[in-house]
Amino acid sequence: MSYKIEVNGLRKSFGSLTVLRDINLQVETGQVVALIGPSGSGKSTLLRCLNLLVMPEGGRIRIGKDSFSFGDGSKLPGTREQARFRSNTGMVFQHFNLFPHMTVVQNVMEGPVSVKAMPRPQAEALARKLLAKVGLSDKVDVFPNKLSGGQKQRVAIARALAMEPDVMLFDEATSALDPELVGEVLGVMRDLAAEGMTMIIVTHEIGFAREVADRVVFMRDGIIVEEGPARDVIGQPQQEATKIFLSHFHNRG
Repeated sequence: MSYKIEVNGLRKSFGSLTVLRDINLQVETGQVVALIGPSGSGKSTLLRCLNLLVMPEGGRIRIGKDSFSFGDGSKLPGTREQARFRSNTGMVFQHFNLFPHMTVVQNVMEGPVSVKAMPRPQAEALARKLLAKVGLSDKVDVFPNKLSGGQKQRVAIARALAMEPDVMLFDEATSALDPELVGEVLGVMRDLAAEGMTMIIVTHEIGFAREVADRVVFMRDGIIVEEGPARDVIGQPQQEATKIFLSHFHNRG
């Protein structure tokens, strides 16, 4: 079996607080995995470790052909290696972090131009194509302060896609949005899943996870408690902790 993402024995602590305890996870090429669980269970930290925004203390991460080991005397990846690794791993955060002084199209162009040295005309063409893909062709020359939260998050998705990553990581991409704007962002994520993008999605949108994810991973207290096909984990959870967590959501099926 060839995995696009492989995590073995991943560990992370912040001071005396252990956040990830021996996490093992495999994601096949083109698979969508939803990470669910209560706040503080380690989901966001796991995603940040996968993007090397947080350095684990132990274990191994492989995404595509790139692989890093941590702890046991392993040499930490240098700045250049981290940058290359991140350029293959698109990440969309809860907050959009758009550059306020740049237009929408300039925000999307910035990564390809500054990180990949893509010629500006080529980067602009790519940015316009991606903005069309997320339904924002009419906003290319607008500044972020004129956009709704849902539009800003769709720009953030286009910006991540502009780096032409192998995988996409979504960290609670809809949790800062007004309820009526959530659907437009989930729609873009649904389209990416249909196109075969390999994705890990941290989400509280349980109905979306059941519908779009191939697999669901339930985390609590820094460990993976249960994982399996989305409909099985959400529809017929086996572990008591999973059952209790999902009982808080009315849209279980």
